[in-house]
Amino acid sequence: MVVNREKAPTAQETFMQMAQAAGLRGRILVTIGLIFVVRLGIYLPVPGIDRERFAADLQGSPFLGLLDAFSGGGLQTLGIFALGILPFINASIAIQLLTAALPTLEDLQKNEGEAGRRKISQITRYIALGVAVLQSIGIALWTSAYAYNPGPLFVTQTIIALVTGAMFVMWVSELITERGIGNGASLLIFVNIVAVLPRSLGDTIQLAQQDQAIVGRVILLLLVFLVTIVGIVFVQEGARRIPIISARRQVGRRLYRERTNYLPLRLNQGGVMPIIFASSFLILPGIIAGATNNPTLVRISEYLSPGGPTPWLYALFYLVLILFFSYFYASLILNPIDLAQNLKKMGSSIPGIRPGRATSEYIERILNRLTFLGAVFLGVVATVPTAVESATRVTTFQGFGATSLLILVGVAIETAKQIQTYVISQRYEGMVK
Repeated sequence: MVVNREKAPTAQETFMQMAQAAGLRGRILVTIGLIFVVRLGIYLPVPGIDRERFAADLQGSPFLGLLDAFSGGGLQTLGIFALGILPFINASIAIQLLTAALPTLEDLQKNEGEAGRRKISQITRYIALGVAVLQSIGIALWTSAYAYNPGPLFVTQTIIALVTGAMFVMWVSELITERGIGNGASLLIFVNIVAVLPRSLGDTIQLAQQDQAIVGRVILLLLVFLVTIVGIVFVQEGARRIPIISARRQVGRRLYRERTNYLPLRLNQGGVMPIIFASSFLILPGIIAGATNNPTLVRISEYLSPGGPTPWLYALFYLVLILFFSYFYASLILNPIDLAQNLKKMGSSIPGIRPGRATSEYIERILNRLTFLGAVFLGVVATVPTAVESATRVTTFQGFGATSLLILVGVAIETAKQIQTYVISQRYEGMVK
């Protein structure tokens, strides 16, 4: 098959490479195998618990429904992988905040190269272990009420099982990132959410069959979901292209003319991560409430759940967190000062803007406007389906709302781009051969 090496790979070329190229095919098979292992661990139960009574109580809680969606049904079955990838996500949030606050970690990330990144990854693993222990203690104490033989032995074995499962899932996510198709943590969340979707669709169909009057509201909710997906793709793919001119260069006797290129600034620099971080922060009060059984914290966690007594309060907190993490993540990904210095070193400049400080200020202004616009649009897309779900009173998708859609579409786009990157690398390997 003849391909144009200058263009992005087509769907036909991508599927051909996935089937024929040994490197890409091997990465996909490794990813599928590891995902299968993680899904299998969801259904390996923690012993000594009355699961029927536990699942019945779980269905009445909107917050626990959302948490169950992120764990891929592991919380309802109370498998050894019930915590899933959430401890690692929470640890990543903590290390990102600490990197921005502590100069030592910032120096490791920016100046120490691969060795510094490995050290930060190791610190993240230790934090994830601590988070997993705390969450396991909370779940063990909470599920003691459903245990056949409650006591210290039950609590200890439950903590060991859940912590071990969480560490194994974290290791699998790193294997997917290194030896699979990449985005290991995001991909595991994607699979967990997809695993809950058939159950939600089945409950919705059953509800429509029982009450014909609700069919119109179900169709309205599904249409809102489709429009939301279109909006998410628009946010994820939107970018501002800033023109860049490279100065003339003479190498030996050859003179290179000025070249015009562009600097792409994405509308949503953080991708799906602001959504994952914001969702994790909203889940955190419920985890603490489950660990302490404090009535005040339990009440707060109910108010901060999508199906709670005050959905507007949940939406407000969600918007604020998305806005904060969008700016925070954009500042970590792209530094206008470093970018301006790199352009100056390469002999490139933005037309009409002086190199150096003026360039960094210009890029920062554009980046702030883009981040604000992207965060607001992302927040609206995230909250509108939840509001429609509350208005239509179709609660069968509880736990699978705009948050899940945002993660699904965002991770799907990032994974597709990762696969396209491998396909392009196969092109150049073919050129060398």
